[in-house]
Amino acid sequence: MHATEFLKKHKTFPEIPVLVLYGSERYLKLEILRQVPGVAEDAADDVALTRVAGKDADLRSVCDELLTVSMFGDMRVVLIEDADEFVSANRAGLEKYVQSPSGSGLLVLDVKSWPKNTRLAKATAGIGMNVECGELTGAALCKWLVATAKDDHSKQLEMQTAQLIVQLAGDNLGLVLQELEKLVSLVGDAERITPEDVTRVVGGWRIETTWTMLDAIRDGHMDKAFECLDKLILAGDAPQKILGGLTFTFRKLAEATERARQTRDVKGSLKAAGIYGPAIGAAEAYLKRIGFARASRIMQMLVEADANMKGGSRVDPKTQLEVLFVQLAS
Repeated sequence: MHATEFLKKHKTFPEIPVLVLYGSERYLKLEILRQVPGVAEDAADDVALTRVAGKDADLRSVCDELLTVSMFGDMRVVLIEDADEFVSANRAGLEKYVQSPSGSGLLVLDVKSWPKNTRLAKATAGIGMNVECGELTGAALCKWLVATAKDDHSKQLEMQTAQLIVQLAGDNLGLVLQELEKLVSLVGDAERITPEDVTRVVGGWRIETTWTMLDAIRDGHMDKAFECLDKLILAGDAPQKILGGLTFTFRKLAEATERARQTRDVKGSLKAAGIYGPAIGAAEAYLKRIGFARASRIMQMLVEADANMKGGSRVDPKTQLEVLFVQLAS
């Protein structure tokens, strides 16, 4: 079970003796741990929590803590953090404990890796829960955003708008959720979160700099485009993230070009591709300036740049972006 499914299904923590949280997404682990009795800041007084770093954990002490019956009826929770080495060193002992776990204790293992085909993993799945806390990226992250907006906030968030949030805020779940909560506050009683809402809220000055850079590429003002790129890189934005924002905008121009191939109606094609208002005139001028042949290659340029960024080229990513800027600006 993935953590997003667990959080949706379980509003209160289930009564189980063992919980394994595996994967690298810290945000998801923390969200689940907040449900664990004794871990949350508002924990009840009848819960005894012991936190142990994996490198310092001793199996005998852990088992003794879990199996000790308190005269006050306390529930025992032992959380072993960064427990990969502890599990490797004590696999046989853990398998034995899982066969007869404490009736009033909960063992929580926080690990990076948890192969499903091991005897221990099968055993913990049988009496407890193994919850995957892997990173969400791409379409999976956007779908999670759409579902969270609907289920938690009763807001309509279209997939393309969710993609814009991720492209501007990055793919860290905690940060993305913070931006979503800001957007929910911004729109108030409105049922829908729009791309315009996103550009107003997410990313602060980076948004303005990004749009200025994109407009400069479109209009052929390369000095300005490179200046904005330098600012974003200096502020810590990854070239891959910048490429995401670039793709979000120029993909619409590529779509409009393909529509215009059939209809011969450039303005109508731009509107159909999601370009509105004053931007239509500038976009039409751009397509006419670079010509139909080059405009038809916009999507190809973006795909090639994405492949190169992901290891297809040894050229510095910033230099790759600069080359792409020039190609798009013609």
